[in-house]
Amino acid sequence: MVYRAGHGKIREGFVQKHEPHDLVGSMPSKSYRGWLSTRAKALDEIEAAHASVGGTGPGRRYATQQINQAYAVLVASQFQGFCRDLHTESVVRLMAFINVPTLVLPLVQARFFEGRQLDSKNARPGSLGSDFGLLGIKLWDEVDKHHPKNKDRKGDLEDLNNWRNAIAHQSFGKVCPGCTPHLTLQHVRRWRSVCGRLARSFDEVMRVHLQSLTGETPWPK
Repeated sequence: MVYRAGHGKIREGFVQKHEPHDLVGSMPSKSYRGWLSTRAKALDEIEAAHASVGGTGPGRRYATQQINQAYAVLVASQFQGFCRDLHTESVVRLMAFINVPTLVLPLVQARFFEGRQLDSKNARPGSLGSDFGLLGIKLWDEVDKHHPKNKDRKGDLEDLNNWRNAIAHQSFGKVCPGCTPHLTLQHVRRWRSVCGRLARSFDEVMRVHLQSLTGETPWPK
C-alpha cells in the first residue's frame, strides 16, 4: 500500500505570488518581512529544483520524492525560524517599552528565552503556545479568532511536523503505519500556504497584543 500524505483533504491551494501585507494602518514585523523575502526565496529555490528534474521514468519519481521530502523539512524549519524571530522581536520591543536598565537587561531578557522550546523543538502548536505565553498571551485563542480557518491550519501544522520528524529520522510508522510513504508536491505546497497564512496571523495577533500592553505600535518603519 502507498500512502499519499493528506490524500482527499486538500483544502488550500499554493499561491506562487506572495500576497501583500494587507493590514490597514499597520507595519509588519521584521520577522514577517523576512518570511516574505529571505525565507520565501529559500523555499522558492527548492521549488525550482523540483521543476528542474526532467523525465518521466522511475528515476525521476524517486528524485522528486526526495525533493518533496526535503521541501517539507525546509518549510517546517523556515516556519520555526520565523516563529523564533517573532518571539525574539516581541521580547525586544517589550523590553524597550519597559526601559529596563542596561545593566540588568540581559538578566531580564534571559527569563523569556530560558527553556524556549523553539530553540530545540519543532514549531508545534503546544510549543508555540508555551513560548509566546510567557509574553502574557493565549496565542492560539487569539490566532483562532483572527481567522476562521486557523483551527484547521493548526492541525495541518501538526501534520507537517509529524512528517518533518518522520523524514528526519526515516521512521514513517506514525504518519503512514504499514504503508510506503509518498509525499506529493501539492501537499507540500499546501503546507507552505498554511504556514504563510499562520505567519500573517501571528504577526497581526502579536502586534495587537504588544500595542495593548504598551500603547505603541510595536513594529516601527
